[in-house]
Parts: sequence; structure tokens; C-alpha cells
Amino acid sequence: MTAPEPLSAAQPTAADESAATGLGGRPDAVQGAADGAVAGRGGSQARGDGTRVVHAGVPAPVAGEPFLPSPVFVAPYHLDPVAGPQAGVDGYGRSDNRTYRMLEQAIGELEGGECVVFASGMAAITAVLLATLRGGDAVILPSDGYFLTRAFAAEHLPGRGIEVRTMPTAGPYPAFDGVRLLLLETPSNPGLDVCDVADLAARAHATGGLVAVDNTTPTPLGQRPLDLGADFSVASGTKALTGHSDMLLGYVCTRDPELAAMIRTWRARTGGVPGPFEAWLAHRSLGTLDLRLARQTANAAAVADLLAGHPAVASVRWPGRPGDPAYEAAGRQMRRVPGVVTFTLADKAAVDRFLAASELIFAATSFGGLHTSADRRAQWGDDTPEGLVRFSCGVEDTADLVADVRLALDAALG
Repeated sequence: MTAPEPLSAAQPTAADESAATGLGGRPDAVQGAADGAVAGRGGSQARGDGTRVVHAGVPAPVAGEPFLPSPVFVAPYHLDPVAGPQAGVDGYGRSDNRTYRMLEQAIGELEGGECVVFASGMAAITAVLLATLRGGDAVILPSDGYFLTRAFAAEHLPGRGIEVRTMPTAGPYPAFDGVRLLLLETPSNPGLDVCDVADLAARAHATGGLVAVDNTTPTPLGQRPLDLGADFSVASGTKALTGHSDMLLGYVCTRDPELAAMIRTWRARTGGVPGPFEAWLAHRSLGTLDLRLARQTANAAAVADLLAGHPAVASVRWPGRPGDPAYEAAGRQMRRVPGVVTFTLADKAAVDRFLAASELIFAATSFGGLHTSADRRAQWGDDTPEGLVRFSCGVEDTADLVADVRLALDAALG
């Protein structure tokens, strides 16, 4: 496993470099499940990530029609005046919309399962929690994962008679006896620890539990949890999946038809659907996912190396860097490492100086977008040092970004 070479303006883009990016290749276990993803658009032979994201969910060509049909804005549809509602015929926009379905087909092809889209990542992950768990059940959440998931669980699950437990992403792990749902987030947010999904899924299944993996950070091009034994892959599509910082989206994928029906029914009853225009924007944005991830990963490799050698930085984490505690685990199950780097400066004042000195880094709380951004996590309630920064590499030229970060780090020293 080798870190990617930084990109320059003269180098080929993602279609040529994806095999050398991040974790360097297309492991047979992952690619085998992906080979049939575009069977509806011309065959079952293995195709690269760039081809898959461009063609995912796109209908067969029809003369005079657009590549990606325009969004369908609708609440009620015409019903048959005699027969009334009929299976397979759209009836009401909360559950029936062609634009949603096309996006679900596209994401489902990439994740390798049936997809149900939601209005946001939190709508998706709370759907998994509330549709799956009942009074008397227990759930295990990552103690170092996305803090709002833990906050929601602590506020709403005990009152329903559900026991909430936590565990670190990198272990040690408790016994899973009596656990109905194990929720993993790997790499964790913001610490970027990695766990062995296949091993933990086997252990949870052995005691009768279900497994969900928050796949927001790697995206399905970096990791396919369903291939690794998870029952659910859940994500915020707001981040790198759509990557343009202009919309909110979430989704849940599963290969179990009963679980898919359960999640779809939950969405129909609670109404957490995305708008048709947002669904269309998300589908349009998927086509550049491979290109965006390639540059972001290359930038992360270069930035992580710079951070590791700078005196302003107390610690740095990026699973794609040799020597990182998560490097070996990431190499076993990830196809590429995302463009998110976590590092720690001395304190809040140092982070303030860092952000003020930069000309390219936006202060923002999301990640995975075109623009490089940085987020001091303690300000949102994460249990982290005051100077811990989640750094999301954008698609700027690598040399420009590294030069800007170096100047900002020098300023952080005071």
C-alpha cells in the first residue's frame, strides 16, 4: 500500500490514476460485486470507477431525450378514476417520484444494494435506528463517531426502552450478546480510526444482531460495507458523494428486501424525502465523483506529509499514510482513502491564526467539497482537544494547497 503521488496540472486525471490512488487497486472481493453494476447500460464486464459513476442510474438513450431527465416536481398524480391507486403506478409524491428512483438506482449500483434516499444524513441514520430498534433492544454506537448520532441516541432511545452502549472504533470491543444493532463508522469522524467491518459484522451476526456502517467519509468508491457483511450502508450524501456544497441528502442501502421495505415504509410514514431538484442535483454530481476523489486523495497525501513534519502540529491522522495507526486496517478493506485529514494544533488561538493566514482554506463544518475547508471540532461539542482540526482537502492544485497550508502553519506558531 503506497500513498498517491501529488497531482500536478499536467498529470492525467482520475480515470488514469484511480488504480494508484489511496490504497492502490480494485480488490477482487470488491470489484467482483461491482462488475454487474452497469449491466443495464451495456454489459457485465468490469468497468472502472469513472465509467460507473458517469453511467450509474442513467436511462438507455432515446433520440431527442436528455441524458439525465429533468426533475419531476409533483405532489399528487392522476389516479385511474375507476380502479384508483394501483401497484407500480405513481400516486403521491411523498413516496412516488421518478427523480428519486433514478438517484436510488444510481447509488444502489455503486453501493451494491437497494437504496432509499432521504432528505439528509441524519434523516437516514435515525431511520435505521428507529425502524430497527424496539423496547428491550440494545444498540452499540461508536464513542468516537459523529457526535450528533450519539446525541440523538442519548436523547431519544432510552425513553423508548432501548439501551445505548458505546465502543471505540479501534477497540477494545465488548461482547455483542443481546445487541440488536451495531453501528460502525469507519473511518471515524473526526478521529479517522478504522475498524475491521467483516470481523465485527461476523461477531454481531453470530449473536443475532444487525450491522450498519456509516459510509459518509469513504463513499462507495472507497468502501462498500455491504460487500464486507454489513446489513446497512448509511451515509450523508451532502458530503463527498455530491461534493458541491449546495444541497443536503442522505441514503440507506441494504441487500435484504425485508429491511429495504422496512426503511422505505419508514420514509413514507415520516416524510423524510429529498426535494426532486436536490435528488436531480445529486445524480448530476455523481458523474464527477471519481475525478473529485482522486484529486482530494492526492491532496490529502501531500498535506498529511507536510503536517507530519511541521513544528506547529502536535499530531496528524490520515489512514493512507504509512505509519498511521489505521494504515494496515484501511489497506485490507478500502479501495481508496478519502481526502479528510485530522490534525491538532496547540490550542484555539493557534487554529484561529491558521485560518486567518490561509487564502485557500474555508472555515466550514462540512467536508468532501470542491473547496478545501477546516473545522475546529471542539466548537460543535465533540469531545476533542481545543486545537483539533478536521481538514477536508478540495480539488485545488496540490502545489498551491501545500504552499498555502505551509504558510498558515507557520502563522499558527505565533
